[in-house]
Amino acid sequence: MISGIADELILAARLLLATLFLIFGWRKLRDYSGTVSQLVQLGAPMPVLAAAVAIFMELPVAFAVAVGAFARPSALLMFLYTLGTALIGHRYWTVKGADYVDSMDSFYKNLSIMGGFLLLYITGPGKYSIDLLCGIAAP
Repeated sequence: MISGIADELILAARLLLATLFLIFGWRKLRDYSGTVSQLVQLGAPMPVLAAAVAIFMELPVAFAVAVGAFARPSALLMFLYTLGTALIGHRYWTVKGADYVDSMDSFYKNLSIMGGFLLLYITGPGKYSIDLLCGIAAP
């Protein structure tokens, strides 16, 4: 593949990976008490702290992925965060009834997203990134 096209595709992949988290992170921030309540219902440990961690991961860390700033460590953090959300928020094996399929769907979507973050960790942020601009990472 021609290098310029690869760099453009890496940029598109970073933006696509970050979009979901930026949208829902903003929602979590705007409705912090609702986010805490949702985490209580899910049985998340320390729901107030978990909500703050979720907002941090979904806003500044996902934004770092989008712009390619500290891209490799940010991708690794997002990989781990997405694993945590799958295991805490989408335990389809414990769900009965109508919500089973939705929960299973969300769990496996999280696994797919994790694959994207692993690829970003391996490939790096590409040419169109803050990291390259600052000389932090090779393309």
